[in-house]
Amino acid sequence: MIQRFDIDGNPNLGVSILAKDNVAIVSPGLQDSYIKSIEETLKVPIIKTPICGSNLAGALMAGNTNGLIVSQHIFSHELDIIRDHGINVEVIPDKLTAIGNIIVANDNGAIAHPDISDVARRVIEKTIEVEVVKSTIAGNDIVGSTIAATNKGALVHPDATDEEIGLIEDVLDVPTKIGTVNRGVKLVGACIIANSHGVIVGNNTTGPELARIDQVFNLFGE
Repeated sequence: MIQRFDIDGNPNLGVSILAKDNVAIVSPGLQDSYIKSIEETLKVPIIKTPICGSNLAGALMAGNTNGLIVSQHIFSHELDIIRDHGINVEVIPDKLTAIGNIIVANDNGAIAHPDISDVARRVIEKTIEVEVVKSTIAGNDIVGSTIAATNKGALVHPDATDEEIGLIEDVLDVPTKIGTVNRGVKLVGACIIANSHGVIVGNNTTGPELARIDQVFNLFGE
């Protein structure tokens, strides 16, 4: 299933909401109508909490069904809320704090900003239980913004090279295709909320973009 909506006029949904196959994390102030759409589309329980005092869960967190990783600026009570729901979450000790922008992961692997520390990489690998490979994508080190990935497929910035697409397919072990969202926006990871059950994109996303997304994430029958 694919849904289209903006949150208070903002189509960059991927920075606001984190979604995996077992959970979605949203701001506690998010309207009930949006929460209902997220539950129906992604088929996961919702955790309502700020992250680092903000409504930017997607930009500040990453992970997979094994665990979540988050900026070191998260507050202890926010961690408690997530852990009280039975979700494994660990803080990443690194100067790079927009974790969701610099790491993309699924249950098969993860790709990270090339400057992330080796200490941080070890914490990530232990928490989400997959290998972390450092790389840039399409000339960008914010790989979490250039790739939207699930356990079924990955959509990547249209300037990604064939070599980079091959890397994504090797590391995340899913079919990968280039594409855009929100009428030509290339930073697809910052704009898309996706898991294996469904995808949510902004209202500006065009018919051809939706068709590409449906194909990439193999949503037929969902």
